[in-house]
Amino acid sequence: MAELSFREEIKHIWHLFEEVSKQLKETNRQIKENERKLTRLFEETDRRFKETDKKIKELANLFTGQWGKLIEALVEPSSIRLFQERGIAVEGVARHLEKQKGDKGIEIDLLLSNDHEVVLVEVKTTVKIEHIKEHLERLDKFKYFFPEYKEFKVYGAIAGLRYEEDSDRFAYKKGLFVLKCQDGVIKIVNDKNFRPRVW
Repeated sequence: MAELSFREEIKHIWHLFEEVSKQLKETNRQIKENERKLTRLFEETDRRFKETDKKIKELANLFTGQWGKLIEALVEPSSIRLFQERGIAVEGVARHLEKQKGDKGIEIDLLLSNDHEVVLVEVKTTVKIEHIKEHLERLDKFKYFFPEYKEFKVYGAIAGLRYEEDSDRFAYKKGLFVLKCQDGVIKIVNDKNFRPRVW
């Protein structure tokens, strides 16, 4: 009788083992299925983040580009008069000049000129020190890219809505004209003691 009970107990334990094994297999199957679902979900989320990031960058570029065009539209009409008032008798304006020599190039936002003087104006929404340094480099290599102006006096100017990092003072000290929007009007803010650098 005790032997039978022992056999029943073994059978019962074996049955429990099979049941637990079956449940473990099912649990394992569910874990793998959940892993696949999570992997798909993460991939989809990652794809959507990338799409959103791309759209945000496109909007930021559009926004920045439109502000840049607005600043240029404010600067260009008054630029000739502003520099004439400063004794630089420019007569014409050219926009977005580009030149390439080999793998090097130059881009100029606004070029004001007469028959012996040129003013290169860099236009930015927000001006930082790095923009001033880049413009100084542009002025240094201008005659290399535009040899037709090699006998001309070349002046530099920076125009912006906002100046960060005291970039307006930095530009002034480097001999650049500083143009700002004040009360809705573009003005050259350099004082009368200012002596522009000539390239």
